[in-house]
Amino acid sequence: MKLLLKFSLFFLLIISSCTPKSTTKTSEEKTPVKSTYVKDNFTKKEVKITMRDGAKLHTTIYSPKDTSKTYPILLQRTPYSCRPYGKDTFKTKIAPNPILMKEGNIVVYQDVRGRWMSEGVYDNMRAYIPNKKAKQTDETSDTFDTIDWLVKNTANNNGNVGTWGTSYPGHYATISAIDAHPALKAASPQACIGDFFFDDFHHNGAFLLSYFNAIPLFGTYKDQPTDSSWYSFPKMKTKDQYQFFLDKGPLKNLNEYFQYDKLDTKIASDKNTNKVDDFFWKEIVEHPNYDSVWQSKGIIQHLNRVPSTVATMIVGGWFDAEDLYGPLETYKNIEKHQPNNYNTLVFGPWDHGGWSRNKVASTVGNYYFGDSISLNFQKNIETKFFNHFLKENGSKNSGLPEAYVFDTGKKEWKSYDVWPPKSINKQSFFLSENQELTADKKGNSKVQFVSDLKHPVPYSEDIKTVFTPRKYMTDDQRFAARRPDVLVFQTEILSENFTLAGDILTKLKVATTGSAADWIVKVIDVHPSDIKNDNKDMQTHLKLSNYHMMVRSEVMRGRFRNSFSKPEPFTPNKKTAVNIKLQDVFHTFKKGHKLQIQVQSTWFPLIDLNPQTYVDNIYKADKKDFKNQTHTVFSDSSIEFSVLE
Repeated sequence: MKLLLKFSLFFLLIISSCTPKSTTKTSEEKTPVKSTYVKDNFTKKEVKITMRDGAKLHTTIYSPKDTSKTYPILLQRTPYSCRPYGKDTFKTKIAPNPILMKEGNIVVYQDVRGRWMSEGVYDNMRAYIPNKKAKQTDETSDTFDTIDWLVKNTANNNGNVGTWGTSYPGHYATISAIDAHPALKAASPQACIGDFFFDDFHHNGAFLLSYFNAIPLFGTYKDQPTDSSWYSFPKMKTKDQYQFFLDKGPLKNLNEYFQYDKLDTKIASDKNTNKVDDFFWKEIVEHPNYDSVWQSKGIIQHLNRVPSTVATMIVGGWFDAEDLYGPLETYKNIEKHQPNNYNTLVFGPWDHGGWSRNKVASTVGNYYFGDSISLNFQKNIETKFFNHFLKENGSKNSGLPEAYVFDTGKKEWKSYDVWPPKSINKQSFFLSENQELTADKKGNSKVQFVSDLKHPVPYSEDIKTVFTPRKYMTDDQRFAARRPDVLVFQTEILSENFTLAGDILTKLKVATTGSAADWIVKVIDVHPSDIKNDNKDMQTHLKLSNYHMMVRSEVMRGRFRNSFSKPEPFTPNKKTAVNIKLQDVFHTFKKGHKLQIQVQSTWFPLIDLNPQTYVDNIYKADKKDFKNQTHTVFSDSSIEFSVLE
């Protein structure tokens, strides 16, 4: 149970304006919520809400004890459990933040279909059905039916509903806005999953091996309500994640932790073999390409169905290692399809769910961004958003900015009428000879390196086993820059500030002696040597002097360079174009710093190893398929930035 709680908190993180101050403050907010506050001020009711097909979903309702007025309903639907169960046991905190909890709202949590105490069978990222017939259901219909029941059966509600959630619950908040119930007035998807082929478990077709431990959480079969965990996690029996996966070899060897050939029967964990029956692992293994299975599960393409009656506030972190694609694409696609909707974006210097924490000092890994960043967001942005649309007049003039974004280089907030800002221009830099990063192409050369699969490039200096990594998103990259299989291109010392605001497109021109390869690009902010530490909690072996801060990074599985649905091999030694889109940044490379690009072909064990020999399905590749290859990057390769004027 301790492991379960740890894992649930890791994924949920239910619950940062400001100039940097001091790094000595690491305490929770100065007036912490009393542990019995919810029990003292709310009544709790557990109900089963019947969906249109008869399935009953477990729902917990916390209503203010003060019944002299009406309140909005704040709803979170979750696959991670709305525990604690039982009418006499209470959460210690409810609502998106402590302010909204104390101000008075009816707060509702629901176990989604097939999870925990709800009936039905769970489908990971259940496909949306645009034109449902009769009793057909999906997550939009389950949300609609839930809201309909709540506004009709919950005492003292004012008829207005808001939804919120972080990570997977953020996905369900997005779902709520599609074909929305008329009572839904505000939705805040936060770190919301948008498409499992580009979020979390995959990045541009590469499998994030770092998520291996999380597979059973989403794929262990259950068809009966339960208040106890029905899944178990693989036992790695080591703290050295790098060595564990290196020793395991090809992905097919991980099958020993799962069994999925008996999914036509009702199944459970096999206590004797340490295997778990996992339909999600089967889905991953059998569908290595972006086929109809993955396409049907994506929600981004359905955001044209968000009505103008629902205000949306998309929240994310610039250093979210788990769900960066989702919130950015959710905001952009609502803007694209529904330009007249109230649709806003908040992106701060956070990792996954960082905006919902109450710590004063805001750090990601070794890097410090300021004080009270999350607390100010909760008070001045999130609370105002929900109050305006659920308690006030709900007009589009909320007083909040369209895009409220944090410059992670200057460490300050900025507001814009749209994101990316209108005042940007595209500017390209070339990966020139002598490994210089230049505005004009210099020379007509190439640089080569050997990709040794027995010594892949680590994604971090840390040696530990984690469910999913986070701190690497701002990690010092000096260890990688000093390897022969990592190419480094950098500018001269900048004579003035250089601000990136928007996405980044790398246009590589490459070749390989093999028929397959991965390509990883990292954007690095190289700090001056005379800069002083401003984070007392930085790892002791590091200093901010010459710190190589990773600002953005991404992988492209080379077989998908032209199509995610139709992979193709490389022709050995043939010069080939590989474009890699890196998600948006808002970062100022300050005067005196350098802008650096790193290019490599392994990133282990963040992502799995590419055999570097083309096979139809990497999840079924044999040991003999894995071969060292020599890769080439040509000097007409470039990287296109969105530069703020």
